[in-house]
Amino acid sequence: MKIICIGRNYAKHIEELKNERPTDPVIFLKPDTAVLLKKQPFFIPDFSDDVHYEVELLVKINKVGKYIQSKFAHKYYDEIGLGIDFTARDLQSQLKEKGLPWEKSKAFDGSAVIGEKWFSKEEFESLQNINFSLQRNGEEVQKGNTAHMLCQIDEIIEYVSQFFTLKIGDIIFTGTPEGVGRVKTNDVLNGYIENESVFQIKVK
Repeated sequence: MKIICIGRNYAKHIEELKNERPTDPVIFLKPDTAVLLKKQPFFIPDFSDDVHYEVELLVKINKVGKYIQSKFAHKYYDEIGLGIDFTARDLQSQLKEKGLPWEKSKAFDGSAVIGEKWFSKEEFESLQNINFSLQRNGEEVQKGNTAHMLCQIDEIIEYVSQFFTLKIGDIIFTGTPEGVGRVKTNDVLNGYIENESVFQIKVK
């Protein structure tokens, strides 16, 4: 399994981090060791003082594909999920300043939360109108809707599959909306799709 992440896919998130709007989707990868184990807390790594939560809608690939056209992309996934792309923002900023890859700040152990609950895509009237959110200690801190994606799911699959063969079980993180912020010890993070609970993560 590989984890393919899309960065800068929501305009307001681009603005809050003062990034440039990309002409093409921004892609980075996380290894399978980045997946936070079930029922385990997220431990803030000792190499960062500024780890941010980034809630994201997930897509699970169900068949092998390469050079997939957007009009056929819907055949390559059946399920929608929710997760968190934990980011060591201080380390990422240092790497960006030097023009270096982001992996150390994005792909460290435990940096990918994958909610245990998955939804059939048939449960949604439109994949371009799915609400999702993140609460931190009971307060809503992020709220997104797929309508605001700069690159929609099928377009993401078309673009990504030019570079990487998609395989069964691969997961695509589709980008985060605005509202990202720092996590602290003893925080509790709850993720929701259309007001239905998908995960709860404790921070240590």
